[in-house]
This record gives sequence, structure tokens and C-alpha cells, in this order.
Amino acid sequence: MRVYVPLTFRDLEAAHAARELAPAPLVAYAVTPALREWCATEDQEELEYTALGRAARASLRLLAALPESERGDPRRVVAAVDVADELVEAEVTQPLDPEGLGEVRLSRAVPLKRVAALHIDDSDAARDLVEACAALPAADRGEEPALSIVEDAVEHELLWYGVQELDQLVRP
Repeated sequence: MRVYVPLTFRDLEAAHAARELAPAPLVAYAVTPALREWCATEDQEELEYTALGRAARASLRLLAALPESERGDPRRVVAAVDVADELVEAEVTQPLDPEGLGEVRLSRAVPLKRVAALHIDDSDAARDLVEACAALPAADRGEEPALSIVEDAVEHELLWYGVQELDQLVRP
């Protein structure tokens, strides 16, 4: 099963050093029955893109949860990982929150060799992401200007990187 694990750049550096995504349980996003029903499509590529987008939003939340002094590189990071079905715990039930659709848990740490690709914001998105981190609390309260700031940030397309590029991505 393909799952999308939201990370921060610091998480990516830690995974690089440990040679695994950890600690378990890991939050991830996948094409679940609820996500499939919500999207009302059978187009697998579109469904995968939606799961990736949910993981990218979760990555922004991970960044926002860190004190600004600990964020490091403020870009969103999502690892596309191929795992055995038995590692994926049932979909998290959050029926009132559409952003929770597709959320699953991985019961064990995942070796980096299971990572199929990395999706990372271009450095041009950093400023918008920093602003979005600051705006998230107000956006969660439904404040229109903050919602607009967050939406502008998440509209940045993530770039695709092969796992073989990881050494260059985390190089100091």
C-alpha cells in the first residue's frame, strides 16, 4: 500500500541519520474507503494526489506546532512510502473533519528503503509557509484573512525528489 507520511525538514534529517522514519506509530495518509467516497471518483491518480495533499497540510501543522526557533527549514516534506498492508492500522475516524479523511497509522518504524519518493516545497514557498504557520490558529477559528494566508501557502506544489537525492537534500 502507498501511504504519505507528513514530516518536517528536521524529521527528514533525523530519518536520514537513523535510516528510518520513526518513531512509531506514524501518522500517514492513504487512499482509504472514506477518502474514496468523499472524493467521489475512482481515478487512482486523483485519489493518490488527494492523499498527498492531506499529508502536505499535516506537514504544515507539524511545522506550526514547533517553536519558531526549532523549525529549521520551514518547507513541507511528505515521504511517499510503500508498506505492507498489515503495517497500516485502520483509518482514523474523524467524520466531522474532512481533513482527517484518509488518515491512518503505521504501527512500526519504516526503513528508508521503503520510501518511494520525497515531496518537498521549493525554497520559494518558505516565506508563505512561515506566514501560514503564524496564521493557522486564526484560520482554525474561521477568520477569513488567516484562511486566505493558509490556502495561499498550501497551494504551492510540492516538488518530487528521488530517495537517492536524500544525501544532497539534507547536506549541511
